[in-house]
Amino acid sequence: MGITRRQKEVLDFIRQHILKYGISPSVREICQHFGLKGPAGVHRILKVLERQGCLVSTPGKKRTWRLPDALFPGQGIPVLGSIAAGLPIEAQEDLAEVLPVDAALFGTEACFGLYVKGDSMVDAHITHGDIAVIQPAEEVEDGQIAAVLVDDMLPEATLKIFRKKKDRIELHAANPAYKPMIFKGEEAARVHVLGRLAGIIRR
Repeated sequence: MGITRRQKEVLDFIRQHILKYGISPSVREICQHFGLKGPAGVHRILKVLERQGCLVSTPGKKRTWRLPDALFPGQGIPVLGSIAAGLPIEAQEDLAEVLPVDAALFGTEACFGLYVKGDSMVDAHITHGDIAVIQPAEEVEDGQIAAVLVDDMLPEATLKIFRKKKDRIELHAANPAYKPMIFKGEEAARVHVLGRLAGIIRR
């Protein structure tokens, strides 16, 4: 590729972050990971990686960097691990398999899959063993089913109905046997959306 060791380290970090969370890291997160005080050096590295064809950017969007060879139509849908439909469980970083399915079938240009474990979403017709197809997004609308991570539970993820109130975020199951997970005030900042549910694959 003709890139330096540090540029490769940044590229590897971005690739690992996308595989783990479904979205690229922010410049601030890259700085924190490498112990850098300012973003200028990171911006220069990102521009070099873009010119080299290692990254693709979407102007005007946060966490805009994507890999040119992953999560795009025609490449299949990567399944990155498991997500809980019940209590949160670990979202595995490793690529489990690639489904020979075009993301366009789910109305999106990019998505990833997570194996569903548990029964908390059965009333939404999501059952244990399904593959949840997730469209990466940092925000979802109230009432949408989303894949989320919660600080202090990392690296754990859960699939829930996302409810955003004025003073809190609620994560609801689609099964009356499970109580909502409620995060009030400053605790709401602990909730990080990985993406919205685009569909389900059942085999």
